[in-house]
Amino acid sequence: MKQLIDYIPLLVFFSVWAMDERSVTIVGIEHSIGGIFSAAEFLLLASILVYGSLLVVQRRLDKFQWITVGAVILFCIPTIIFRDTNFLKWKAPIVNWIFATLFFVSQFIGKKPAIEHMMGNAIEAPKQLWLRLNTVWIGYFIALGAVNLAVAYLLSEALWIQFKVFGNLILTFVFVVGQMPFLIKYAKVEDGSLTESSTEESA
Repeated sequence: MKQLIDYIPLLVFFSVWAMDERSVTIVGIEHSIGGIFSAAEFLLLASILVYGSLLVVQRRLDKFQWITVGAVILFCIPTIIFRDTNFLKWKAPIVNWIFATLFFVSQFIGKKPAIEHMMGNAIEAPKQLWLRLNTVWIGYFIALGAVNLAVAYLLSEALWIQFKVFGNLILTFVFVVGQMPFLIKYAKVEDGSLTESSTEESA
């Protein structure tokens, strides 16, 4: 559910970008809707509304949500003001590299690496596995940032936008699913105990 809510601003961004540019009048003010700069405006507005609502309802945002909404504000505003997509093109790479940095630092600060904080409620794995998995995620975020940067500058705007909205989601889904065979035996059942295969292994 959380991932779907986080995805709403990107869907709004894509929908507005895909529209043919047109002028609309709102409370007597004429404004253009459609295209990349209008999409950046709606991404900014949708992010503030979505994460603002989450903050009101939950009384908190996790650090990754703060980074995401902060990056949207930081990169969308100059994109809109200067009509320059270069700012927006750097958003995804920098956010992914910030995530990589947080995952790296988490191995030395605190009792748990970042990936254990994210998945520890559902998985009860040995410490060494969490550390290995955390390292894998660091590599993934670094690589995903580089891929986003390459796509932004080497491919067309249409392919860049499609990758930004759908490609990252698909790659992350495949990456997560690929880890499941290694983690499923450590999954907790509803009563909080480990699965049968994990229990047998520890006996």
